[in-house]
Amino acid sequence: MTSSDKILQAVKGGKLMASAADNLNAWLQGGLPAWAQSSLAELIERGEWSELNDRFYRYLEFGTGGMRGRTIGKVAAKAETGTLSSTGSPEHAAVGSNLLNEFTLMRAVIGLHRYIAQYLATQKSTAKPKIVIAHDVRHFSRHFCELAASTWTRLGGEAVIFDGPRSTPQLSFSVRYLKAHTGVVITASHNPPHDNGFKAYFTDGAQITPPHDKGIIAEVDAVPLSAVHEFLTKDISKVVTLGRKADDDYLATAAQALLDPTVFKKTTLSVVFTNIHGVGAIASIPLLHHAGVKVTEVPEQLAFDACFPTVQSPNPENAEALSLAVALAEKGGHDLVMATDPDGDRMGAAVRNKAGKMELLTGNQVGALLADYRIAKYKELGWIPAAGTPAAAIVKTFVTTPLQDAIGRGHGVKVINTLTGFKWIAGKMRVWEEKLTQAMGPGFDYDATPFRERARLLQQHSTFYLFGTEESYGYLPNDSLRDKDGNSACLMFAEVAAWVKARGLTVPEYLDEIYLKYGFFLEGVINIYYEGASGAAKIKRILDTYRAAPPPAFGDTKVTRFQDFGREKFFDADHEQIPAQDLYLVTLANGYSFAARGSGTEPKMKFYLFAQESVKGAADLPAAKAKAKTTLDALKALIEADARSRAEGKG
Repeated sequence: MTSSDKILQAVKGGKLMASAADNLNAWLQGGLPAWAQSSLAELIERGEWSELNDRFYRYLEFGTGGMRGRTIGKVAAKAETGTLSSTGSPEHAAVGSNLLNEFTLMRAVIGLHRYIAQYLATQKSTAKPKIVIAHDVRHFSRHFCELAASTWTRLGGEAVIFDGPRSTPQLSFSVRYLKAHTGVVITASHNPPHDNGFKAYFTDGAQITPPHDKGIIAEVDAVPLSAVHEFLTKDISKVVTLGRKADDDYLATAAQALLDPTVFKKTTLSVVFTNIHGVGAIASIPLLHHAGVKVTEVPEQLAFDACFPTVQSPNPENAEALSLAVALAEKGGHDLVMATDPDGDRMGAAVRNKAGKMELLTGNQVGALLADYRIAKYKELGWIPAAGTPAAAIVKTFVTTPLQDAIGRGHGVKVINTLTGFKWIAGKMRVWEEKLTQAMGPGFDYDATPFRERARLLQQHSTFYLFGTEESYGYLPNDSLRDKDGNSACLMFAEVAAWVKARGLTVPEYLDEIYLKYGFFLEGVINIYYEGASGAAKIKRILDTYRAAPPPAFGDTKVTRFQDFGREKFFDADHEQIPAQDLYLVTLANGYSFAARGSGTEPKMKFYLFAQESVKGAADLPAAKAKAKTTLDALKALIEADARSRAEGKG
């Protein structure tokens, strides 16, 4: 029986989805290399239909974070595994239309090149399409980077790469710095070790947004599998590799995150830092050292390692990922722990509390602390009026704590809420940049204008971006680059910690000061993972049933408002319309609320919960905290139970 016969039989027997069979047959007939053909033949022969469903039920798609997926299958074929590298990587990335491998990567690169070439033509530009490509430490990252660069130059473009792993924020900066037309970073951020990804950036250094995202996807979808074969052999002879100056210029820009350099002279701040085997130490440690911060590294996690052997997940959102750093801080009496994820765009922290113990902070708490401190510091320095101004703004996502909305209002500055993903925050910067550039007229160079002067001009003609944040541990101090920056976040938060210490307080005590001003806010998150083809169907079922039959209540608490961003029109504080998305905001009778959405970067359904309790004075704060936690925990259980019921078609 041939492979085609076995596939047909599996479809008839309900073991293989029709879409998976179509894609699998197309790949078998697509002239794959011998090792790839052998891998698929082995999986078919073994009857690994569940694995083949996951690999082929669709083509890997772009989400809020670009294209991200498995590069190592759950079930591996012998030809894929081959001889393991010294770092534990299989010989080949797994074969499949829904995986990140040479074939799906090349389709993405070819499609991106076609779109950029067309875009330049509409701009009447004769320049060659120029791309900057960075990569992290994951399996196949360097190989994918060089292969993408090789393909780009063979297509007639200019490609620039780094001499080794670099952070995602440095890629964002470099696109602007080198005046490239696009950029790519090969990373799966904080995903598990078996994943990798392809994040695409546009001319402004931000991740792609409409209409460019749909245009690029259309071009990628139009690339046949047969078109990639001629590019599978690397030739990087025409690829430019960046030198030390590119690193120095990024570090100089990231250092502008520090608003008050004198703060580190007023007290000694001792920090434990971990890069969790990723790229963070390349820039974060030099930034902290240069500012005068005493840094102790976690030795077990310093070396690059695609397997992330010391953690269950290389995600600074998870307490377990910071456990070695926290233990080191407890032992050595250090003030602060900071950790960056594998591609260096997120930062997690733990601080010493009044009892002398290390205490983990959430992304919402860190963002609130940074927002309050930085707005107050800008006022103190005279960058913005003491009473605030609507011409200066903080930008956050809808799923980030409403405490930051309260902080912004309290300081008299504008607060912009965006969809999830830092590309939407960057989109606001682009609007404000374009407005200023238009006002200043021909010859005005936005990036060349000194930061302080740019801040003044933006307040005069547009809006000055003060700070941006999302709850998932992403922060950006200014608009010199256009993606969240874990490196500058380390510097920003070290400044806050030093300022607090110089006041004789702890960071949690500063957070309590904020609560006493604006009320107590507590957040929670529910992540429900559903992998593969069947998992995608379950996530879709939750989203569809929320729209068709919104929840009327949770326990005894009624739903008072249900906002559907996919069907209703919403506008931000600039009166700009929010793009449609499968995002739901649900408000309850007790004033609590939550947001629901499918993750754009991982196979999961996400719920973001928000509790709020009024506080009249310091004596009320402990009771408010306890009430919020108890109520939120109960609500969390009800929401999750309802979601799982909907996923199984029972809701």
